Amino acid sequence: MVKDTYSKMLILRFPKGRADSPVVCNLAREYDLTFNILNATIYPRKEGVMVLQLFGTPQNFERGMAYLKQEGIKVQKTEEEIGRNEDVCTHCGTCTAVCPTGALAVSRPDMHVVFDQEKCSVCKLCVRVCPPRAMNLHPVDDLLPEV
Repeated sequence: MVKDTYSKMLILRFPKGRADSPVVCNLAREYDLTFNILNATIYPRKEGVMVLQLFGTPQNFERGMAYLKQEGIKVQKTEEEIGRNEDVCTHCGTCTAVCPTGALAVSRPDMHVVFDQEKCSVCKLCVRVCPPRAMNLHPVDDLLPEV
């Protein structure tokens, strides 16, 4: 990736009638943003929700956010992040079985659980299943740029 690449995990909320528009493709094509869809629930003629990670320059990111606003898409930052208390984690691997994005995986041959924050969609499944309660939620302090 480019040195000045900006990355942000976002929640897009599509109003009725907008869920069938190629909004995310337009972000890539028109604003040179790369995306990774982490979770989506979108039905025709109903409201939809998509969790995605966007990558691009800060300037293109701001232009893309303005485009989404113009299209009537509500954009939210993820307000929480998943963290792991390394002192508590027993590396049992339970969390890896429920992680939908592969953010939690078993490293071989040492059999330790590795957590990749960049891949995490904040679905909170790992927090619920972690036997020693090593996985936790904490608030994100940074804000989206104003558009």
